[in-house]
Amino acid sequence: MGLIKVEGIKLYAYHGHLPEEAILGGHFIINVYVDADTSMVEKSDDLEETVDYVRIIEIVKEQMSIRSNMIEHPAARIADNILILNHVLNVKVEVEKLNVPINANFSKISVSIERKNS
Repeated sequence: MGLIKVEGIKLYAYHGHLPEEAILGGHFIINVYVDADTSMVEKSDDLEETVDYVRIIEIVKEQMSIRSNMIEHPAARIADNILILNHVLNVKVEVEKLNVPINANFSKISVSIERKNS
């Protein structure tokens, strides 16, 4: 088993509960962690025998382009779409929202969603 990490995917999207977030949008950072069965690719050196990180990034972009009120919603969609890829055992998706329009000091606001194949 191997852990495939795709960290720091930076996107601009329109997620948020506040009306202005739907209009103005904001910056997000997405991190994806995939536990994968890498036993075959370790021997074959063939892309078809592993999880393609380019496909992971495509899924993130696709799902982040669909507007949601809560960041849990796109995080779950990303996790669900990655989970069905070949060789995926488990997936964890973290969506971090930058520059949240609230009057507070904080270092990070994010949500993590995990999915497991049975």
